[in-house]
Amino acid sequence: MNSLQPLPPYHRIRAVGSFAELAAARLADGVNALCWERTLAGDFAEVVRALAAARHDEEAIDVVDEDRLKALALSARGKEAVAVILQDLRWLREQERDPVLNCIYGYPRDEEAGPVVTDVFSWHADSAPVEADTWLCTYHGSPSEGLRNEETRRKVDDAVIRAELLRTYGGADDEGFQEFLHEHCYDLHYAPKPGAQPYSFGIRNLWRIAVDWPGSPVPPCVHRAPATIAGEPRLMVIC
Repeated sequence: MNSLQPLPPYHRIRAVGSFAELAAARLADGVNALCWERTLAGDFAEVVRALAAARHDEEAIDVVDEDRLKALALSARGKEAVAVILQDLRWLREQERDPVLNCIYGYPRDEEAGPVVTDVFSWHADSAPVEADTWLCTYHGSPSEGLRNEETRRKVDDAVIRAELLRTYGGADDEGFQEFLHEHCYDLHYAPKPGAQPYSFGIRNLWRIAVDWPGSPVPPCVHRAPATIAGEPRLMVIC
């Protein structure tokens, strides 16, 4: 099964044809998202069902290690899916990444966010203090969504929201206020402009996206997690 939707015609997204190309490509020259569109063998839904059946607690995000994955009782097609995931994990570790495989039943919500919600359902960019990027792939369930940078505006740049944040901060709009915004991740969250058209990351595609780090040659990729659907866990790798 491949992506449910083709990649959008957007100059900041570049399609690649292999893991090696994905790893070697640069996030530069305006490109802030690299995508390897893939058709993968195996029954990933069966893997998710097996993980759910063996679930011992009610944690919303179940971190799945390789031993558990290998121990699942699966059909031949389920085992094919596991082999794909294990290969992805090996490839990512060879790039000195630290991939995490999650089976996600729900995400925590930001219940007391004030004027800026900072949970994963909000349009946001990842950040790092040094050069970095984010890799992710949804094997089963609803995939992430992206938003074109030109169709976004930082929430902290909205005059009404900024005024409310200044009241919360209790000081002037100065360097201290900028540090306050950064400390609470308010400066990483975005609102779509009128007419904005989100795009899907697709199922089984492996993405490498730009994050907000000092000196980055490109703007960060703005994205969000999909809405949680009861009874449809999301299986994904991220690092």
